[in-house]
Amino acid sequence: MKILKIIGWLALIALLAIQFIPTENNNGEISSLDVFLHETTPSVEVKTILKNACFDCHSNVTEYPWYHAIAPVNFWINHHVEKGKEHLNFSKWATYSSRKKEHKMEEFWEEVEEKHMPLNSYTWTHTDARLSEDNIDLVVAWAKEIEREYKYQQQR
Repeated sequence: MKILKIIGWLALIALLAIQFIPTENNNGEISSLDVFLHETTPSVEVKTILKNACFDCHSNVTEYPWYHAIAPVNFWINHHVEKGKEHLNFSKWATYSSRKKEHKMEEFWEEVEEKHMPLNSYTWTHTDARLSEDNIDLVVAWAKEIEREYKYQQQR
């Protein structure tokens, strides 16, 4: 029993100690999304869905929940944001070629259509990010149209 008590105290000390390890937040400017929004012209409904379900992990602008201040949760959230931005970063849209934009839009609608995105771990705490079938249909139709536009641009 004494060993369990020691392990418990060591775990508590470690948990307290990691609270002081700083993490870098993803607090870019909302204006970093301007190029993407201007080029793709989402409807108000699609823009709301993107804001609620996509931008936190796929842009340079993350709205962190209150529990992000608690380690090790902050490490886990930051890891998800980093991985999300590796796959698609709407804030870097201006740096993508037309071919890459077409490909990213194709991947985007496929992930949404197949219900791989947004992640379940995200929608557990962000209920407004849960997509209804109508939301999915709306976003997929919009993304397919944008993909076609980029494909057409390349053919000209």
